[in-house]
This record gives sequence, C-alpha cells and structure tokens, in this order.
Amino acid sequence: MASAYDQLVQPSSVSNDPLIAAFPAELAGDARAALTVMPASRFQPVAPFSVVVGGQRVAIPGRLYNDEPSADAVASLSVRQRQLLHCLYSRHCDGRVRQRHLEKIAGSADPWVAPFVVQLVGEYVLEILVVICDELRDLAFPGTGGHLVYGQFIADNPAFFDRTQRRVVSYWNCYYRAAYTSFRGYPGCTVLDLLRSAVSDRAGRPWPNLAPAATRVDGYC
Repeated sequence: MASAYDQLVQPSSVSNDPLIAAFPAELAGDARAALTVMPASRFQPVAPFSVVVGGQRVAIPGRLYNDEPSADAVASLSVRQRQLLHCLYSRHCDGRVRQRHLEKIAGSADPWVAPFVVQLVGEYVLEILVVICDELRDLAFPGTGGHLVYGQFIADNPAFFDRTQRRVVSYWNCYYRAAYTSFRGYPGCTVLDLLRSAVSDRAGRPWPNLAPAATRVDGYC
C-alpha cells in the first residue's frame, strides 16, 4: 500500500525527497533548498501524518533522524528556508532538538507552521508545552494572525485536533498528574483552551471540549 508520502510526492513536480511533501506545493523550492543543508540520515522519516494546510494535503514526518546542520549552513538559507528547516527539525527524534527548533517558529502566523506546533501539543514533553503556551497567548484575541491561522487549521482538520485533545489529557494523566493535580492547571489544558477559542470563532460555534470529566480520567492512559 502506498504511504502518505508516496501518494503526495509527484516526481514530475518535486524532487524525490519525501520531506518536501510536508509543505504546500508553492513552498517546494524553499523546502528543497532547506533540505540541501540537512546532513544525511541512515534512517528514513517515519510515521507521517496527513493534514490539510491552505486547502492542500501535506504529509509531515512523525519523526526524523538527521543530525542538525552547522550554524554556517543554516545562515546560508533565506529567512523562509530557515523557517521550513526549523519546522522539519521540530519533528526530530530528540526532544531537546525539537524544542530548540520549535522556539524559532512557535510565534509564527504562517499557516504551514501550525500543524508542526499543534502536533507537538499532543506529545509528551512538558517543556515544549510551556513554550507553546507562552507563544500562543495571542490566540485569546480575535483578529490576531495566530488566532485566524490556528482557527482555520483546526476547522480544516477536526479529527486531527480531536486526537490531539485526547493525547494531551492522556499524557497529563500518565506522567504529570502528580505535579498538576488538576488538569485545569496543566499547560496543555491552557493551550487547548486557546486553540478551541480560535476555532470556535472561526466556526461560529463552540468547539467540542474532549477533556473528560474527572471521574473518567483514570482510564485514559
């Protein structure tokens, strides 16, 4: 069966590197340039997830394993090319690498950044959740760039966001409940509230809150 990458990457329009399919087609040239500075990896990217960005379906790696490029190599890229590079390395297998590159993009209101950030919301590194929580504060204010972009992204990918909500609750229950006895005090809950606010405004209706009642949380992990 063809993978999400195989279905999206067309040799006639882009190179054979599947990572180009992580971005909308109009960014293929910049994505290709970013890939030229990435050291080769012995392992292929794994477990791509498919979402819609700006009306186009993209395939983003679940994890990639390339070492980080040198500072000089990164500096040789344009601002947009560096942004795409940081997006890709936010999918790195090392959580510290993910966090370093997330910090470069989390404040962006470009629509192709949103899936990389939302995917990290549904993962398990608390320090990354804190970064996202700080950077997405403007989602509380209708009309801001981030509010519009994240609202549209979630409206276009409701199943993806449903899964993200469930993952946030599950990781809190499994790993962080001792530190945050109430889910309401957990940074992941704050981020979900901000994201639901954005999509509720975009959709014109309250967006479903999938955080379970306290009596049901114990079975979530």
